[in-house]
Amino acid sequence: MIGALGRVKVFAYCEPTDMRKGFEGLSGLVREAMGTAPVCGAMFLFVNRRRTHAKVLHFDGTGLCVLAKRLEKGRFVALWEIAKDSTLRPPSVREVAA
Repeated sequence: MIGALGRVKVFAYCEPTDMRKGFEGLSGLVREAMGTAPVCGAMFLFVNRRRTHAKVLHFDGTGLCVLAKRLEKGRFVALWEIAKDSTLRPPSVREVAA
C-alpha cells in the first residue's frame, strides 16, 4: 500500500515535462532543475505541455514511486504561466500564518 503519513511537501516543476520520462529522467529534473534530492520524502509534480497528463515522483521510504494521471476532459493548470521560477515550493509556516 502506498500512502503518505503526516505532512508531505509538494513541489511543482513549472515547465512542460516530457511524459515519457520515468524514474531516472524525473529524478534528474528534481536534482538538476529543482535543486533537491528526490529521496527527501517530498512529492514532485510534473505536467505535460498540453496539460492533459501529470506525473508525481515520490520516495516512500523503500523506493521511488511514479504516479500518473491522464485527464479525459479538461486540463491541468499551466504552472509555467503563473510561476516566475521553474519550481513552486510550499510556503513556510510563517508565510501561511501571515
